[in-house]
This record gives sequence, structure tokens and C-alpha cells, in this order.
Amino acid sequence: MKRKMEDSKVTDSKKPSSNWPPIKPKKNLQITRLRDFDLFTVPNFFSSAESKAFVKAAEAIGFAHQGSLGPTKGEAYRDNDRIAVNDPVLADAVWDSGLSKLFSDVRIRGKVAVGLNPNIRLYRYKVGQRFGRHIDESVHLGDGKRTHYTLLVYLSGGPGDLKPKSKSNSGNPTDSSVDPLVGGETVFYGPRNSTVAEVAPTEGMALLHIHGDKCLLHEARNVTKGVKYVFRSDVVFA
Repeated sequence: MKRKMEDSKVTDSKKPSSNWPPIKPKKNLQITRLRDFDLFTVPNFFSSAESKAFVKAAEAIGFAHQGSLGPTKGEAYRDNDRIAVNDPVLADAVWDSGLSKLFSDVRIRGKVAVGLNPNIRLYRYKVGQRFGRHIDESVHLGDGKRTHYTLLVYLSGGPGDLKPKSKSNSGNPTDSSVDPLVGGETVFYGPRNSTVAEVAPTEGMALLHIHGDKCLLHEARNVTKGVKYVFRSDVVFA
């Protein structure tokens, strides 16, 4: 089984640092449990406007290609583009927008969730790109803090990609980013490679799953049309 460490070791709206968009507090967030609290989704965690604003800001910064050394080096196959920033203000804004309430009753070895890893990553998967089967490692952040959940927020996909294009988005008809997203599902596997869950990207939806020793083997399938954008961080416990 291949292991791949992921890139590192309701209040008023907050304006994150840099050029990231403000995050509004979300009320009445609902969760869909796919495997109790080990794996669940949160629809509309980001609004459509917030998702599109993150994509716009990320493209303005520019992505760098992220690959892997391959199976012979014990790493899962990886082919995507990435931005990584250390931004505690952005992490706090996303956490305080509604995640803190969802994790208020979650305990791991007596520890409680205290926030998000300030190491924020944004991923871009174009046609033909994917991330092979892997496990997300738990990361020590010092001062007794350790990550125990992966947070993924899909910034494209699903209904958000199916809305009619506005005139402001009709610049380049050959730009694949205006195509509806096809593919790019996040798939989780159990014993004997059985499929536990298959999550199709939906704009604004958050996907959270436990990582470390209890992490399920999972992959990001090949994108066959459009562009998949993902916001990534980790839930920290202390």
C-alpha cells in the first residue's frame, strides 16, 4: 500500500490575507455521512460566488505542476497543479465560517478540534490529470497539535459548472475551464479493494475524511473534461 504525505508537515465575515476572497459565515450546514464521521460531505460549504472567487484568485497567482517519484519510490502516482501558502488568517476564516460547529462533538484520543492547518493548498486537475491511490498522513504541527482529518472543498463541478455562461466568461471558446467538469471523482476503498464511497465533485461541497492510521485508501480519478479545482487543508486537534 502506497503512502503519500500531503504536501507538508459563526462570526462576521473575515477578510483573509493576500488576495483571497472573504468567507461568509454559514448557518444550518448539513452533513451527509458516507461512513459515519470518518467520511462525510457538507453541501454548499462555499457559496458559488466564493468558489469562483477562489478559482479566479488562484489562477491570478499561478499554479505549479506537482508530480511524484512513482511507485518504485513508494509514492502514489500524482499529476496535478498546485498552490501552497501558509495563511493562518485564511485558515481561521474558513474554520470559523461553520466547520468549528460541525466538529464541536468530535473527539480523538481525548483531543478536540481547534482549527485548520494554516498550510493551505489549492489543486487544479486538467484533462488527463489524476492522483492515484494513496493514504493521507497525519502531521504534527507542534505544541501538541496534530492533524486528523483531510478537508477538501470542490471549487468546480456539479451544478455550478452547468449554469449558463455569462458574457463575462465567454472570452475564449476553446478554454476548457468553461466546459462542464466530467470525471475527477474522489473514490474510497475498503478491504479487498471494495468501493466504500465515490464522491463526484460539486461546486462548493466540502469532503472530510479521517486520515493517518485510520485513513481509507483513496484516489482522485482522471478528469476527462473541464477543470477540477480543489481547496485543501487539514483539521487540527489538540
